[in-house]
Amino acid sequence: MLEWLQKFERAIYLILIALLIIVVIFSVIELAYIMFAGIWLESRFQLENFELLDLLGYFLLVLIVVELLDTIKVYIEKNEIHVEVIVLLAIIAVARKVIILDPAKLDFILLVGLGVLFISLAGGYYLIKRAGNPFKDWGVS
Repeated sequence: MLEWLQKFERAIYLILIALLIIVVIFSVIELAYIMFAGIWLESRFQLENFELLDLLGYFLLVLIVVELLDTIKVYIEKNEIHVEVIVLLAIIAVARKVIILDPAKLDFILLVGLGVLFISLAGGYYLIKRAGNPFKDWGVS
């Protein structure tokens, strides 16, 4: 039964990897299209502020998905979870959210929440780096 469960888990991870690869491919195509359209079609060699924010948002999305792919690959190969990488992905995701926020829809509570979340993640990352690898005995790195 346990062996079947491990095979099922591995199949799920492989499906997730395939889906993430599709997301990366389409995200890179969308990033290239936005970049091409912004530079060549609308205003030659000049990107507007919203276009730059879109470009950076897509770039960070691709970066997040590639790092997530790497994390899943390491988990399949070594059966280890890299907590440091997961926290870094969360920090990048929060930074992406802050970057792509619409200034017209800024809310004080949202900004405070994102700030607290970012500080908490940064503090957690600092503690993980400072402690070295406290989860080594648990099979988590």
